[in-house]
Amino acid sequence: MKNVTIYTTPTCSFCHMTKSFFKDKGVEYKEVDLTQDQAAIKHVVDATGQMGVPVTQIDDEYVIGFDKPTLSRLLNL
Repeated sequence: MKNVTIYTTPTCSFCHMTKSFFKDKGVEYKEVDLTQDQAAIKHVVDATGQMGVPVTQIDDEYVIGFDKPTLSRLLNL
């Protein structure tokens, strides 16, 4: 099973779309709300150079935004 973490904010519509996609596909994930976790913000920016959300980490790979084809490929869906 893949280790999936999604970094989100409460008002991000693409975050909600990504979580819905995961739920529809039965993908278990951990959600980290960046408005509540300063260390997670630093982790995401250091790892990706991006400040936008969602950022999904699948094992050691990062996906910026709701990139359904890339998410599907990395999750073998």
